[in-house]
Amino acid sequence: MMKTPRHWILRLTLVAAASLAGCQTVQTTRGGEVGVNRSQSMMVSAADVDATATEQYAQILAEAQKKGALNHDPAMTARVRRIAQRLIPQTAVFRDDAPKWKWEVNVLSSKEVNAWCMPGGKIAVYTGLIEQLKITDDELAAVMGHEISHALREHTRESMSRQELTGIGLSVVEIVTGIPMSGLGQTFAQSMFVLPNSRQNEQEADRIGVELAARAGYDPRAAVSLWTKMSNLGGDQPPQWLSTHPSHESRVKDVTEYSQRVMPLYERAKAAS
Repeated sequence: MMKTPRHWILRLTLVAAASLAGCQTVQTTRGGEVGVNRSQSMMVSAADVDATATEQYAQILAEAQKKGALNHDPAMTARVRRIAQRLIPQTAVFRDDAPKWKWEVNVLSSKEVNAWCMPGGKIAVYTGLIEQLKITDDELAAVMGHEISHALREHTRESMSRQELTGIGLSVVEIVTGIPMSGLGQTFAQSMFVLPNSRQNEQEADRIGVELAARAGYDPRAAVSLWTKMSNLGGDQPPQWLSTHPSHESRVKDVTEYSQRVMPLYERAKAAS
């Protein structure tokens, strides 16, 4: 085996030390009834991520406005915002600062079945999600609760941090072996280290999402019918072990269990309304 020169050993040590120094372990949310309390490692600052999200969101809205695709249907926009207004106060259960975020909620005209919430509470719902799924308010609350949960858990920041660490790891391998880690090497690193955690993030968002919906007075069991509808849209799906999302079967099983856990919250919210 080829020996690693001393100056490369020193460089490896400095790289490792720098990465550890810049890595911070945080608890982004409280566990809630669903018990999501995993600590997370962050290398990217929350302020930088939020600033980037605000900039990107403004650009997306401006582009949609040019195309006449921003909040084109006032009734649909009002419906989405009404659901958001009930969900957002419930975020205080998981973190104190979230209700004070500069929340924005908009509807984009697109056939794509999609919705997302950027860091800091920048929400977009696509008309394709509403129209193609013939979505109910309870199901829409499940979608939005799920996307809001990604923001609460700072999954984007975590993913960016993980990519930073993966990049450092690949650089170390390149230094030691002299082999550029591209192509197959990067694919392996992505599959081995990034995707399993991404699936975990999806599961966390599912679980927190049903609790947010339940606390807001929306039936958490709608998450089950939502993902069943998504499954029925058809199309090929990659194997679960090579996907950033759980399989439909495992997702439905998990949301069924956790929606039952938060049913008392839903029943209390309904009784109080």
